[in-house]
Amino acid sequence: MRRGPVRATGVERTFDEGRLIVSKTDRKGIIRYVNALFLEVSAYREEDIVGQPHNVIRHPDMPRCVFRLLWDRLAAGREIFAYVVNLAGDGSHYWVLAHVTPTFDRGGAVTGYHSNRRAPGRPAVQRIEQLYADLSATERRHTRPADAIEASTGMLDAYLAQRGQDYDEFVWELAGAPAGTVR
Repeated sequence: MRRGPVRATGVERTFDEGRLIVSKTDRKGIIRYVNALFLEVSAYREEDIVGQPHNVIRHPDMPRCVFRLLWDRLAAGREIFAYVVNLAGDGSHYWVLAHVTPTFDRGGAVTGYHSNRRAPGRPAVQRIEQLYADLSATERRHTRPADAIEASTGMLDAYLAQRGQDYDEFVWELAGAPAGTVR
């Protein structure tokens, strides 16, 4: 594993449309499987990433409130689609449209999580970047993480209410598809 924190360089990396980044984690978010594209885009070796918490690729500019929404949905046994900016092991970043679902055993208990990530369209990234920058700036004004998340969640809720949309409708609008449609 790389030693010390990875510092964001501001360099963006991309991957081809139609290719999928895949990872699987246990219930605690520990990475148990990644595909070759995950390794290529994240700039990690398999032996360095498997067994690590998935948040090792969390970009510092990714609003915590979006992860709160993600984990709340997963805890309720529901899927979520979300735009996410990740931090690669070399400090570059990459945007994805993530589809994260719980994995269930035969008895219906959650055993982990599965995520497929697609390359998002450039117009969607340009729109979400400003919102995420505003949410992150709001979070940075608070010293306690719980206060930061509450503040940015309130801001996100107000933004969506102003638009007359829920989170899913907003994500699908950005993707250029009707709600509930996988592109």
